[in-house]
Amino acid sequence: MKAAKIIAISFLVYVGMVVVFESLLGFFQPTSQGTLVITTTDEDGTTNDRVLASLESDGQLYVAANHWPRAWYKQALENPSVQVDVGGEKGDYLAVPITGEEHDRVNRDNSTGFVFHFLTGFPPRYFVRLDPR
Repeated sequence: MKAAKIIAISFLVYVGMVVVFESLLGFFQPTSQGTLVITTTDEDGTTNDRVLASLESDGQLYVAANHWPRAWYKQALENPSVQVDVGGEKGDYLAVPITGEEHDRVNRDNSTGFVFHFLTGFPPRYFVRLDPR
């Protein structure tokens, strides 16, 4: 019984750590040279900005939904016409979800380490190719 309590408490502490990490990341949205800002539109027509890591594979621009909060990803699937600000240059793009070999290649080219997976609670990872319009 004591071991079960220790496991349960450890699990709850871990879940709490993931929630805090993801919440702070979403609130502060840190930027760097390796980030871009994607603007998506929800079903009400409201635009939303999200800072994401800019990924590249085979000369194409990608972004990844690799956190549990992923409203931007759902919005991009529902309305794939997005605006992207890369290095201060804004442009219109088509957000194209990828699967299969392309997904595997992009994942290999832009792998994340164990620490990242641990801090984010091991969410599934989905990619979107950003095709200029």
